[in-house]
Amino acid sequence: MSPALASSQRKGGGALASHPIRLMIVDDSMVARAVLSRMVESDRAFQIAAVAGTAEDAIDALSHVRVDVVLLDLEMPGAGGLKMLPKIIAAARGARVIVVSSLAEEGAEETVAALALGAADTLPKPGTGRFNGRFSEVLLGKLKALGHADAEPERRSGGSDVVMPLRAMSNEPLGLLAIGASTGGIHALGSFFSHLPPALGVPIIVTQHLPAPFMEVFARQLSTAAKRPAQIAREGTPLIPDHVLIAPGDAHLMVDRQGGRVVAHLDRRQAASGCLPSVDPMLRSVAEIYGAGGCAVILSGMGRDGAAGATRLAAVGGSVLAQDEASSAVWGMPRAVAEAGLACAVLPPDKLARRVASRAGEIAWK
Repeated sequence: MSPALASSQRKGGGALASHPIRLMIVDDSMVARAVLSRMVESDRAFQIAAVAGTAEDAIDALSHVRVDVVLLDLEMPGAGGLKMLPKIIAAARGARVIVVSSLAEEGAEETVAALALGAADTLPKPGTGRFNGRFSEVLLGKLKALGHADAEPERRSGGSDVVMPLRAMSNEPLGLLAIGASTGGIHALGSFFSHLPPALGVPIIVTQHLPAPFMEVFARQLSTAAKRPAQIAREGTPLIPDHVLIAPGDAHLMVDRQGGRVVAHLDRRQAASGCLPSVDPMLRSVAEIYGAGGCAVILSGMGRDGAAGATRLAAVGGSVLAQDEASSAVWGMPRAVAEAGLACAVLPPDKLARRVASRAGEIAWK
């Protein structure tokens, strides 16, 4: 299928604030393509750069057209959207992929699988005749957030010579690993854990921005990816070395000391970041309980959640590591940490895992 080329393109696949966000729509339904096209073109912030009816057509089109965001259906003829998602992401050359599919229901295995494979976001496709109203509002909001995620003047390309200051890693024995992530974080978590040794000898806690209905599926998939037990935290759950505790979708995961052991504490009060769960309360509690023995990893995500907590952890001597721009779906949360001078390293997830393993010491490699 021939793509509908637009007149202006941007090197690197991101939208500049002064240019429309360039979209590709990939859906086997001609009706869905037409409806989605009309919906997004009603807003001058967007421009349809290409359309495709199969994943294979999309990959072919992406070889000669640059876009900022790809809207991808999962149920299509041929290999289908989910199976071809990694190839579409590679062909998109930095563009974000949002899955818009009837399979992308909250809590669905396919939804978390798509996020784990690198989709930046998902949205359930409504039935025929229900595309307007709330769906349109949510979709356009997500597209603007993703399309302008790297449009800030401060965002730097790979050729930048700006060097951000790095802190020294703590020499204290590692007591706990805390990971915070949002948009693009599930994919980054998979890469991080696949390069982490099977035994660190310390507990691991994770705050990933996800609604509550996703959490059971996310915990199962993370356990598989991490090759270690993973569960959703409950009030009072004890922290166990080499077990992963995950923040529930409706509460902040914090740590507290009860007697001679450290346990999970859930807090549902509003965080300054507005996120629930939020990374900031988690890291503040890590700073209080573990001090210089705490280690935080901030992965891909929009906004600044985690920066305040990382500030507190760094102040007590703890270590903070951040995902780099090139490997992040959205370099928001890690960028906030890096540019504040809080990070000990700014690297892709696989190299962050190696730094954590080095920080943990010899036990990690036994």
